[in-house]
Amino acid sequence: MTSYGIPQDDIARVLKISPTTLRLHFRYELDVGATQANVMVAQSLFQKATGSHPQAVTAAIFWLKTRARWKEPPREVSGPNGGPIPTATVDLTKASREQLDALESLFGHLAGEPGGDAEVDPGGEGEAGA
Repeated sequence: MTSYGIPQDDIARVLKISPTTLRLHFRYELDVGATQANVMVAQSLFQKATGSHPQAVTAAIFWLKTRARWKEPPREVSGPNGGPIPTATVDLTKASREQLDALESLFGHLAGEPGGDAEVDPGGEGEAGA
């Protein structure tokens, strides 16, 4: 039970003995139970990581990240020729209704509206449709 992470007081209760008696007579089992469980899980993971089934790649990546301290290389995002990413500010108060409708159909889903049915707030004040 200790290898499954069951607290000693609960183990003692199941065995109908006191926690003191449990520790007195089962000291070794309490001391090595968690390690034995870790050995079994590590063995299973190792077998998966070195196998040829669909789980092998995921298990191997996990193993290498945790045991071999491998990590993903940092990803840097930049604009053309390594420069800053170009941005633009658009004044929607000067857009026509047709232009706003076109933008809404393209980007409405980004505002949390699955069908692009979000109301446009050209002034940028408050909630959409407010």
